[in-house]
Amino acid sequence: MTSGIFDNLTGATEKSDPIALVQREARRPLPRRFYSDAKVEARDGRFVVALDGKTVRTPRRELFSLPTGPSAEAVCAEWAAQEQTIDPATMPMTRIVNSALDGVAQAMGAVASEIAKYAASDVLCYRAVEPDTLVELERAAWDPVLDWADEALGARFVLAKGVMFVDQPAAALAAVEKAVQAYDTPIALACLHTMTTLTGSAVLALAVARGQMSVASAWAAAHVDEDYEMQLWGQDEEALERRAKGWREMDAAARLLMLVSN
Repeated sequence: MTSGIFDNLTGATEKSDPIALVQREARRPLPRRFYSDAKVEARDGRFVVALDGKTVRTPRRELFSLPTGPSAEAVCAEWAAQEQTIDPATMPMTRIVNSALDGVAQAMGAVASEIAKYAASDVLCYRAVEPDTLVELERAAWDPVLDWADEALGARFVLAKGVMFVDQPAAALAAVEKAVQAYDTPIALACLHTMTTLTGSAVLALAVARGQMSVASAWAAAHVDEDYEMQLWGQDEEALERRAKGWREMDAAARLLMLVSN
């Protein structure tokens, strides 16, 4: 029963991108909460979530387990917080773990390569030509991150004006790929992938993962252009709603990555 709840959210059967469906909202009626107690149990050196004593399974029937007690406690808290119904949209860590265990674990190389490919067209490298206000906002938010990538990762990027594609140096792309390879467990890699796709930037994701930026700062940097447009033309409620959902995923991925890494 615990598996089926997340079948439409984890992308367990999606072969082309094992965690592309992490953010999909459930289209069917929410199931009723069927358990009274959620707690963490230690099993063979890992930690599982038990609902009324029965361990949670992924949609592919893998044991839902995490490498550290704090990470399991954080995920367990999502289960404990459910009320009369179970809403997977309010359980971003659970969804990331499901995707990691059912998809990423079988495609580690492909997922790592996909993250690294974002560096080839990283959002931080594509700069506005005008107006001057936006040019300065992008420079102030993005240049320090690219300077860090150069110094810490050995990845020196080329900037482009406008949206015309620019080839990045092979050495920069190789440096990013090497940095991504350090996240060599399914859950850690799934977290990094989530942050990359949500921001459009492998550099921002790595900066958060390495503690160079707070997750809130990275999220703000990823939305410089959108915020500028809203200041000019007014707030877009649909865009703000999408951003709020994305932020919950981003924050969950960053926190989960920290918890599984310590």
